[in-house]
Amino acid sequence: MKEKELIEGALRGDERASRLLFERYAPLLMGVCQRYCRTQAEAEDVLQDSFVRLFQKLPKYGFQGSFAGWARRLTVNVALKTYQRKRFQMEQSGLENITEAGGAPKAYAELGEQELLDLIQQLPDGYRVVFNLYAIEGYSHKEIGAMLGIQEASSRSQLLKARKVLQARIVARQKIAI
Repeated sequence: MKEKELIEGALRGDERASRLLFERYAPLLMGVCQRYCRTQAEAEDVLQDSFVRLFQKLPKYGFQGSFAGWARRLTVNVALKTYQRKRFQMEQSGLENITEAGGAPKAYAELGEQELLDLIQQLPDGYRVVFNLYAIEGYSHKEIGAMLGIQEASSRSQLLKARKVLQARIVARQKIAI
């Protein structure tokens, strides 16, 4: 079935169309969830909450723009709400004193996509969320500040710290590989 047929079927309450819509977009949206969540179980919960929200909001989609983009944005918002609910548990790991590491270009070139995602996943929650929103989703610091209820400068600071941690870990991996 085509995307539009699936959406129209889901809007009519067709369970088969809803299931097919889920099966088609779950892998894409799970990738989004995994970037924002600490564990696989948490990512699965966010994915489930995202689809509940998606089916509730489906009448508002209106076939304007990409459905995948709309679903992705909705999933990011659900992940951020989950993050904000758990914010009181935010890690404060004392990584502020990491010095700027100049990683060799070779270290970045040899780093695989999954390895980079694993390194991002290991970042403290605040760093990881800001890094994902800025570097992967393309939000500005002003937008990130509004989404997370923080100052624009805090967003910049969290991104800088995330980059420093990632650089240090990439350089450390390169030293191990040599």
